[in-house]
Amino acid sequence: MDGPEAGSDVKCAAPSPPRQRAREAKSPRRRREVKRSRRRPESQEQVMWGGRQRRRRAAESPCSPKRPDRCRRPHFLHGPYPATHFGPKARILPNPTSVMHIQDPASQRLTWNKPPLNVLVIKKIRDESLLEPFKELCRFLLEEKKLVVFVEKKVADDATLTSDEAFSAVRTKLCTFREGYDDISDCIDLIICLGGDGTLLYASSLFQGSVPPVMAFHLGSLGFLTPFKFQSYKTEVAKVFEGNAAIVLRSRLKVKVVKELAQHGGEQENGALTPHCHGNSEASKITLQLQVLNEVVVDRGPSSYLSNVDLYLNGRLITSVQGDGVIVSTPTGSTAYAAAAGASMIHPNVPAIMVTPICPHSLSFRPIVVPAGVELMITLSPEARNTAWVSFDGRKRQEIQHGDSIRITTSCYPVPSICCHDLVYDWFESLAQCLHWNVRKKQARLIDSTDSSDTEN
Repeated sequence: MDGPEAGSDVKCAAPSPPRQRAREAKSPRRRREVKRSRRRPESQEQVMWGGRQRRRRAAESPCSPKRPDRCRRPHFLHGPYPATHFGPKARILPNPTSVMHIQDPASQRLTWNKPPLNVLVIKKIRDESLLEPFKELCRFLLEEKKLVVFVEKKVADDATLTSDEAFSAVRTKLCTFREGYDDISDCIDLIICLGGDGTLLYASSLFQGSVPPVMAFHLGSLGFLTPFKFQSYKTEVAKVFEGNAAIVLRSRLKVKVVKELAQHGGEQENGALTPHCHGNSEASKITLQLQVLNEVVVDRGPSSYLSNVDLYLNGRLITSVQGDGVIVSTPTGSTAYAAAAGASMIHPNVPAIMVTPICPHSLSFRPIVVPAGVELMITLSPEARNTAWVSFDGRKRQEIQHGDSIRITTSCYPVPSICCHDLVYDWFESLAQCLHWNVRKKQARLIDSTDSSDTEN
């Protein structure tokens, strides 16, 4: 047969029965089509008017081709919220419990619920050149701003300050404290640092919980974390008191060191170890808990053997570190010891933890970056020939033996560091000025305009 019935794939649709047409009329797709048809304009004039309106809105939009200068991406430092549906049928299992809400760093601005009253001034010790800036700042805060100024007792008792009669009236108004004896964590509204990066690390160690905003003036040697210049301190301090200053939240590490009480004899090291009896199973252990801003360093100490420690991630062994040690750092600490050990430098607003080996006896052991929410644990390997030593931001150094463990995760108490300009510009400015990042002599321009792609530079 020559017609369509002779093996052709073309088929004629049979007329739909009345019941089937009724079902199609009630289907969601048909109802949507009916609604769209009702919303359509009824006349040609309405169609033309609607087209003119759409063209006018397109011309006035920020991303109009006629106005390319306004077609810019919003200044967001975090990427968009990821989609949770993948293809037509796959999606992420919904989780009603949210771990944390991440605010876009570009919108992080300082504000005050009440005007600040108590200010902590931290001065770099054993530096005579900082005495005059220190006296000038304290006089400004006390006499002009009418604030309560806290300083460390050993700073107020400096022989040069006590012998200065012109400063004696200001010195008597200073409130003093001693580290390890006086708790000032609940009464400080603002921290002002005079010195280098060590003053900011010291300020972080004083506050094991919530940290007040920190304003750091560059009066030290490196000053990577101190963006402000002291020459304009009055103007800068006044801006901070007014509020709306940009801040960068420098994440810290919450560190817990668990030691066997039997093998350590219950002795306290550096006054840092505190016994905690949580029950019969924990009665033989002592713990140390700290908030660390830069890094936790585990090294071989005075021993000539390689350190041999096991690294766990969320309870699973991921590797053994055989070398001089390992550095677990925050993004802020990635520009410190970790950078000297070959790690990448991470912006402080990136939620991450960096693990960097120190001189590993392996050609393939590269630094790694893990999510901020994981828990790392470091213990001595059973095959370790010697003990290890641990330090926290260069302080409270102590020995780690078999059976001891170091647990590290991201703390929920960051250090709010006030920016001089903004959190992106300040970081790259510090990279360029302090570390001379990517400093190189410029390549000379070719004089001959001919193609020289195959010639040597």
